Amino acid sequence: MMMNVCVLGTGYVGLVTGACLAEIGHDVTCVDSDVDKLAVLTHGDIPIFEPGLQKIVQMNAEMGRLRFSDDLRSALEAEELVLFVAVGTPTAPDGSADLSALFNAVATVARQRSARCPQGFMILVVKSTVPVGTCKRVQAVLSSHLPGSQFAVVSNPEFLREGCAVQDFMHPDRIVVGCTSPRALMAMRRLYAPLIGRGHCLVETDAVETSELIKYASNVFLATKIGLINEFARLCEAVGADVVELSRAIGLDHRIGVHCLVAGPGFGGSCFPKDLRALVDLAGKQERPMPIAEAVIASNAEHKRIMAMKICGALDGDVQGMRIAILGLSFKAGTDDIREAPAIDLIATLLDLGAILSAYDPHANTPAARLFPEVDYAACVEDAVSEVDAIVIMTEWAEFRDLDWEHLASVVSQPLVIDLRNHLDPERLASCGFDYVGVGRPKFNNAAYDAVPFLAISKGQSSSPSAA
Repeated sequence: MMMNVCVLGTGYVGLVTGACLAEIGHDVTCVDSDVDKLAVLTHGDIPIFEPGLQKIVQMNAEMGRLRFSDDLRSALEAEELVLFVAVGTPTAPDGSADLSALFNAVATVARQRSARCPQGFMILVVKSTVPVGTCKRVQAVLSSHLPGSQFAVVSNPEFLREGCAVQDFMHPDRIVVGCTSPRALMAMRRLYAPLIGRGHCLVETDAVETSELIKYASNVFLATKIGLINEFARLCEAVGADVVELSRAIGLDHRIGVHCLVAGPGFGGSCFPKDLRALVDLAGKQERPMPIAEAVIASNAEHKRIMAMKICGALDGDVQGMRIAILGLSFKAGTDDIREAPAIDLIATLLDLGAILSAYDPHANTPAARLFPEVDYAACVEDAVSEVDAIVIMTEWAEFRDLDWEHLASVVSQPLVIDLRNHLDPERLASCGFDYVGVGRPKFNNAAYDAVPFLAISKGQSSSPSAA
């Protein structure tokens, strides 16, 4: 059954949500105040890189099920309306979630809904990641303008992974809905019926606080797994073990699982760092500290610093004047998002240490150049690595694995690859003449270096613009 849906905010979550709801048959209007972004979307383009998203945006816009507008008032005229709020909730200076955009949006919705459709029923769905208690505050704002019989507030957190967000929406592990209104719950069941009918799990809770907390809890568990495997990678280097074999073995235990057990340069992106900080802040305010979550934040920051020192160690302890190519700038493959990307922290540190940097990413050169204009951004890998002293793999793009490494060995000044994703085949690199350094794989490190002396230097060091 088609439902009238309005999505407020056309950022990453809002755009994916709106497009996918149209794809499963609903009538969707995405509203945003950014007229430049709306112009791009109206012409069938999208302002972010997300595989598969542009196709469904174009197709559903052509079919008339998906529209983009800055006219919230008209969107609020539908008598029966499901309104998703998907605005940003960035980290505030004190570490808490900044909810100002969300509450500004809710207040505007309340006033305009009261004026445009005073007799209808609106379900306001909080899609943004918000601290526990936010939905109750949203309820209070709406109540100041609308009778309680004319609206309901629902918590419906998102679990979209950048790079496969369309797949995650259309084939979710679970759909979480928290609300106290039976009418709203029935509407949410109808909304997601095409997905539930395929066997995807709907998790219902009559405590919106539980729904709000599920998102944070999920991200803390996943970030903890990443933090732990990175700590084990460092231990593997010290004792001669292999973190890839270690991960494979412990992941076979169904209680642990294989997901997020890949050692790398540390986690980043728009969710894990922000959500962990917000959760620690919330727990502190409730006088229920979460020392494990705090430790994960600290461990990840330290691991990023150690990765920079690892590069120093591979280059005989000093990168002053060294030419280094950074391959991969986004925080993971499949996206152009550089928010808190490990590459951004690394670039800041290496520049401070006097390195001369070139970089290449299939999709993230432009946003990175806004932060670090002094880096030479190349249009292809060969231009990036020409005459460099080291190549550093920072993002696991598939094209890096398939490069002609034998040819690249002829254009570099020094055939050294520092693979901070364990993305490449060490034996193949060695056969092409490269010295190879991985993470937690000392048996493959055929470049002589010792990172241990640099660990003390790394403590407390960070000049990254995302570190504040």
